[in-house]
Amino acid sequence: MNVRDGKRLSVFRTYVFPYMDRPNLTVLTHALVTKLTLEGKRATGVEIACDGKIQRIAAGFEVVLSLGAMHTPKVLMLSGIGDEAELQRLRIPVVQDLPGVGQNFQDHFAVGCMWEYQEPLAPRNNGGEATFFWKSSPGLDTPDLQTCQVEGPLGSAETVAKFNPPAASWTLYGGVVRPKSRGQIRLTGPKPDDPIQIEANTLSHPDDLKAAVAGVEVCREIGNSAALRPFTKREVMPGNLRGSALEDFIRDAASTYHHQTCTSKMGRDSMSVVDGQLKVYGIENLCIADGSIMPRVTTGNTMAPCVVIGERPAEILREEHKL
Repeated sequence: MNVRDGKRLSVFRTYVFPYMDRPNLTVLTHALVTKLTLEGKRATGVEIACDGKIQRIAAGFEVVLSLGAMHTPKVLMLSGIGDEAELQRLRIPVVQDLPGVGQNFQDHFAVGCMWEYQEPLAPRNNGGEATFFWKSSPGLDTPDLQTCQVEGPLGSAETVAKFNPPAASWTLYGGVVRPKSRGQIRLTGPKPDDPIQIEANTLSHPDDLKAAVAGVEVCREIGNSAALRPFTKREVMPGNLRGSALEDFIRDAASTYHHQTCTSKMGRDSMSVVDGQLKVYGIENLCIADGSIMPRVTTGNTMAPCVVIGERPAEILREEHKL
């Protein structure tokens, strides 16, 4: 995370804001990208809804989509790029049959384990600056668990309603960072304002539940350790649950921490959407630069990898077009 003077800095704040006075940069807020404009199989620009009007912006060289794991596949599908059967179902003219668009959805989920403070402590900076990685099983090649220590109460709506944690609580937020569950993004209609259907399928793979159980157990071991006793008045949740009771708690507690990725993956198989240069298969002048191109979600936070994904096509475009 980028934290400076106690404030977390966004990618926009660090990369774009210092150059807002450049004549070749225009930032439009409250502008919705509705679809790509295409001539045959060549991207020529984008169509946007802005100030109550539909406008078209032409591209001088290439179009770069950077809308994230939900909206990049949405715009591709609305533009006729996606699974042929899905597009035909919604009567969207098919431009390029790419069945992987919207598939392979991956995310990190976490389970909040909580303790009441011995003495209330005010959060510092962004309120969660300690993290550790661990293995749910010693035989794994690499850690599959990441826990963040959060200096306040953090739980799902279901567990907060059930356990009613005091405001003066802190959390070990145990995440599963190599999930095997896969979901998908689907259109519900052919119009830009039709909502997308997000099928996360969290915990659909049994190994993810096993990893989450191991994650809760290591969080409880650390949270109830002698070293942290000066900071704990009592364990708020989950307590000493076992077996199906612990699994039920995890199903109630599991929540995203917003690392949605992988819905327009890079690769060479039939479900790949972009190649090694991040160019969309079958469409000229179209590139994707966001977390949707990951074949597999990273083992840890996704912000820095997404920055790298943004920088790499910028280098490619500069070299290709002598910018």
